[in-house]
Amino acid sequence: MNWDIIKGKWTQLTGSVKEKWGELTDDDLTQIEGEQDKLAGKLQEKYGWTKEEANDQINNFFRDKS
Repeated sequence: MNWDIIKGKWTQLTGSVKEKWGELTDDDLTQIEGEQDKLAGKLQEKYGWTKEEANDQINNFFRDKS
């Protein structure tokens, strides 16, 4: 998973990200800007996950997208 590519395509990916994690708002997605750490932080905040859980969810989601 190449986060430079994800960051570059973030606008196109926000729909599927929001579909996967419906608790994320449009403002959250704008703030995240395709940054893995920011996405993990928002998922921790919204879902009460640990950093490891959030990163596992992210890795599994984007592995399926590549």
